[in-house]
Amino acid sequence: MLLAIEQGNTNTLFAVHDGEAWIAQWRAATDSSRTADEYAVWLSQLLHMAGLQFGVLDACIISSVVPQSIFNLRNLARRYLHVEPLVIGENADLGIEVRIDKPSEAGADRLVNALGAHIVYPGDLIVIDSGTATTFDVIAADGGFEGGVIAPGINLSMEALHSAAAKLPRVAIQKPQRVVGTDTVGAMQSGVFWGYVALIEGLIARIKAERGTPMTVIATGGVASLFHGATTAIDHFDPDLTIRGLLEIHRRNTAART
Repeated sequence: MLLAIEQGNTNTLFAVHDGEAWIAQWRAATDSSRTADEYAVWLSQLLHMAGLQFGVLDACIISSVVPQSIFNLRNLARRYLHVEPLVIGENADLGIEVRIDKPSEAGADRLVNALGAHIVYPGDLIVIDSGTATTFDVIAADGGFEGGVIAPGINLSMEALHSAAAKLPRVAIQKPQRVVGTDTVGAMQSGVFWGYVALIEGLIARIKAERGTPMTVIATGGVASLFHGATTAIDHFDPDLTIRGLLEIHRRNTAART
C-alpha cells in the first residue's frame, strides 16, 4: 500500500492507495515545526479508525512546497513505515519536460498537477490550482510543463483586506446573491468572489489568446469548488488531480527500478 503525502502551504493531505483505489484520505494544517513522531501519533490514530496500521504501508511518496518540513516527513516514512520515500524534486523522476527558464524553480505541486492532468485530459491544458496561491499552469499536449501565472489566493486576499483596512471585518468567503453589495460584508464578499471569477476568466482568455490553440481548463485545489457553476471558463473540476499525479509518479519510478 502507498502513503501519498501532498503538502501545501496551508494544508497537508495524507492519502492511502491499496493498488486499486484510494481507500483513505486525511488533511492536517501544515506546520513546518511538526516532528516525525508528532505526525506518527496523529496518523496512527486515523489509520486505526480506518482499520489500517503502519505495518501495511510499504511505500511512500512526498510532494511538499515547504522545504523545512521535508526532513520530518522523510523521517516519518523511514522510522514508521521502514521505507525510503520518493520525494518530488529530489529522488523522483517525473518523466515530464520542464520548459521554463529555471526548471529548478517549478514548484513540486505544479509539476505533479501537470502530470495528473496530462494522463487524463488530451491536448493543451491550463491547470488552475486554488490554494494559498492561485496558479495557472500551461501543459503542452505532449505533457511538457511550459510555465504559468501565480496570483494571491482568495483566502489570502480576503485576509489582507481585513488586516489592512481597520473598518473592514473578517468575513467568510461565499458566493453572494448579488454583484452589488448593499452592506459592507456583502460588498467584500462580492469583491473577492466575483473579482476572482473575473481574474480566472481574464487570465484564461489571455493565455488562450497568447497560445493561439484550443485548450482544456481544469481546476483543482482546496477552494476550487467555490467557483463551480460560477463560470463557464472552467471545463472540469478535478479534486483528485494532485494525488493522481503522485500515484502515476510512484508507478513510473517503481516500474523503472524493476
